[in-house]
Amino acid sequence: MHRDLMCGEVSSTVIEKKIKLAGWVSKRRDHGQLIFIDLRDKSGIMQIVFNPELSSKIHSLAKELRSEWVISVEGKVTKRLEGAENPEISTGELELLVDSMEILSRSKTPPFEIMDNNDVSEEIRLKYRYLDLRRNSMQNKLKLRHDVTQLIWDYLSEENFTHIETPILIKSTPEGARDYVVPSRIKHGGFYALPQSPQQMKQILMVSGFDRYFQIARCFRDEDLRADRQPEHTQLDLEMSFVHQNDVMNLVESLYIKLIKKIDETIKIDNKFIVMTYDEAMKKYGSDKPDLRYSLEMTDLSDIATKIESNVIQNSLKNSSILKGLVAKNWHNLGRKDFDRLTDLVKKQGAGGLIYISIPENIEGKINLEQTAGPLNKFYTQENLDEIISKTNAQPGDVIFMIIGQENIVNSSLSYLRTHIAKEQNLIDDKEMKFLWVTDFPLFEKDDNGSWQPAHHVFSSPHEEDYELLNTDPGKVRADLFDLVCNGVELGSGSIRIHDRKLQEKVFDIIGYSSEEVNNLFGHLLEAFDYGVPPHGGMGLGLDRLVAMLCNEESIREVIAFPKTQSASDLLFGSPDFISDEQLDELSILVKEKEEE
Repeated sequence: MHRDLMCGEVSSTVIEKKIKLAGWVSKRRDHGQLIFIDLRDKSGIMQIVFNPELSSKIHSLAKELRSEWVISVEGKVTKRLEGAENPEISTGELELLVDSMEILSRSKTPPFEIMDNNDVSEEIRLKYRYLDLRRNSMQNKLKLRHDVTQLIWDYLSEENFTHIETPILIKSTPEGARDYVVPSRIKHGGFYALPQSPQQMKQILMVSGFDRYFQIARCFRDEDLRADRQPEHTQLDLEMSFVHQNDVMNLVESLYIKLIKKIDETIKIDNKFIVMTYDEAMKKYGSDKPDLRYSLEMTDLSDIATKIESNVIQNSLKNSSILKGLVAKNWHNLGRKDFDRLTDLVKKQGAGGLIYISIPENIEGKINLEQTAGPLNKFYTQENLDEIISKTNAQPGDVIFMIIGQENIVNSSLSYLRTHIAKEQNLIDDKEMKFLWVTDFPLFEKDDNGSWQPAHHVFSSPHEEDYELLNTDPGKVRADLFDLVCNGVELGSGSIRIHDRKLQEKVFDIIGYSSEEVNNLFGHLLEAFDYGVPPHGGMGLGLDRLVAMLCNEESIREVIAFPKTQSASDLLFGSPDFISDEQLDELSILVKEKEEE
């Protein structure tokens, strides 16, 4: 071995002992007589000292050392001089007096300094990812990711789950996003798909009698990217037999509480997660993934809107619009420029505008209309104001924000405003993880052509009491489906699956699949359902998103070793790239030239 200990492992137990260390040259300080080097490996930093009185030859060689050279050194561990200690590192009271050294590898001058808080563009970081990963913060993030994965393995193994790997090359079936496809050389014109999730395979494993399965699964989706999306991502995938919704939710809840407390005991987390239906979440927060670290609940004011004699409001109501509002507490000091800025924000979300009523703080007793300010105040009656204040529970010093329009636009715009207000008013506790289960999603939704599509995926079971609605009103059918949300981010989605062939075929029929399409796409699963299927359910939980949240990072790229850019490019390896004509010929693929736009 080139070393006896790692740099961060050196302690007072080896004082006055001779040891070998190895690592990268992090910093070099030449004081003429003495040369100090911060030697770095993944465990930490150890100061090493070159003294010509110990070895003039090694001291002379140390003058050549530069940043990121890899060396192995041997010497005696001693205490640093009093006053020269470094309390910022675990080895800060010690140093190694070097009497021999071997240069293992030289380095060119790096394109950026290997240190945290270095202002380097993400493009450069990803192109030289092997250098970026040397930084202490990146080492810590990936170590935390390892710890999370290990805790998941340990917990689920104790809960009698079996880890089973499922194929990467599978059949292409519709699952909500575009597939990445792989051409087959053996079957002319045939293609594999990379799995968007192991959904059908884990259901077949339940048919196979494994009872409890899990996998740290790689999943691939060809979709537009953003901070919390990548072409390939990792999820905790699990499935359980003979369970109801609460069984799956309770297991995942217990796992996450134990995991988070183990990872960081300073994080605030409820011992029981909140449960809320989809309808309730949309009504109160305008989103199916609300951040509950702050209140700012919304109130439907549509019934009051019908009584307000404003052309803007009345014309909107004719188009099946709704009026919803929320109250920003103690925000009376906003000026006209602030309201204009907030109006521009919601307009960018699709809203027609922002209605507000500002209430001064120094009011005793009843709030009178003439005391308030707002763009539509001249159209309100005192009775209108009284009703709005009563329904929103607004108080002196508050501002009531309202948006009128189509329900989906109102919800998304007001939800965006809600988050913006929380940030401006510093209502968000960064050390809190507020978990929420959202249940009872619609099973179907209509696409742009007015056809029914699965709101989640085609395998989610409808609530038993809604079976009859499959024949009469599919839009009202509730799915036995549940999302895990934390701090406004969806961390995972699960459901109780359909395990009855006829019911599954009914869902396919509503979506509009022909019997031929069903047989081609899902015949393998339906045939398995003919041989005895236990009721089952499970979840897919984003590992990348969870780790990013634990690291207080907004982008999952920060917790993935080799991520893609937002244009799905790999700057390190230079992919996607072209392949040779010989390879294309083997696959019988002809690449058309892209037409000029």
